[in-house]
Amino acid sequence: MQPTLLILAAGMASRYGSMKQVQSFGPSGETIMDYSIHDAIEAGFKKVVFIIRKDFAEDFKAKFEPKLKGRVATDYVFQDLHDYIGDSPVPEGRTKPWGTAHAVLCAKDAVKEPFAVINADDFYGRDAFDKAYNFLTTQCDEKTYAIIGYELAKTLSENGTVSRGVCVVDESNNLVSIAERTKIYREGDRIVYEDGSEKIEVPFNSSVSMNFWCFHPAVFPYIETLFHDFLKTAQNDPKAEFFIPIIGDRFIGDKKGVIKVITTDAQWFGVTYKEDAPSVKESIEKLVEGGQYPDKLWS
Repeated sequence: MQPTLLILAAGMASRYGSMKQVQSFGPSGETIMDYSIHDAIEAGFKKVVFIIRKDFAEDFKAKFEPKLKGRVATDYVFQDLHDYIGDSPVPEGRTKPWGTAHAVLCAKDAVKEPFAVINADDFYGRDAFDKAYNFLTTQCDEKTYAIIGYELAKTLSENGTVSRGVCVVDESNNLVSIAERTKIYREGDRIVYEDGSEKIEVPFNSSVSMNFWCFHPAVFPYIETLFHDFLKTAQNDPKAEFFIPIIGDRFIGDKKGVIKVITTDAQWFGVTYKEDAPSVKESIEKLVEGGQYPDKLWS
């Protein structure tokens, strides 16, 4: 069964201040997402499912359907605040959906095969898609999932701190835990994160999650169960978020199976801050000049 690529594109970027998922970065107006889809198709993926906001659907489809038609099957899923909450009340003042794991759950009816999940606004590199496709077609099952692990030093921003899920990995390359570290940055010749007033060093080669996961469709009922558990604790918190690493941590903790950490030496880049945009554009231009991508991606 051919795997699907699930792209999380529903979020507005509060720090970035625009719909960065559709900003042009390539020489012919390509978005970061275009490069991810191109790499996925080259790796062997035959279907892409976009998770988007319903009010953005018409514009989004108009931008992507013409260039993807005949190249890859597409489907669209809308993430809404009221999806899958059952009788749970929405906290007063909450207007946005429940986070990345809730977004994945919203794709339950559209995805029936092993699938990879990525963010729309991160550039992951071809190697990551090749490795994800290989895992999904040879190893993935109800008890074996995976995460693509990036070297921490290759995921920082020069324009501010970042948050990263730092992976603890055992000798078999299985995930032991993910610790979400906020305020990570380079300080001289070391990388640190802030915990209150304390600065704690993190090794340069630590594997971190950039939200590139590989799952079997058996994960959907499990996510739904975890989501209902989450909602019980989130009723009084209008900003509570149900993130994908919560699924990973619980899957391991509940001894449901293993999550392989598949390392890539690809250079991640993305737009965390508006000031990151020029360097992302420059990085893509270098890849085009080096022959990794054509001038016109979809010509």
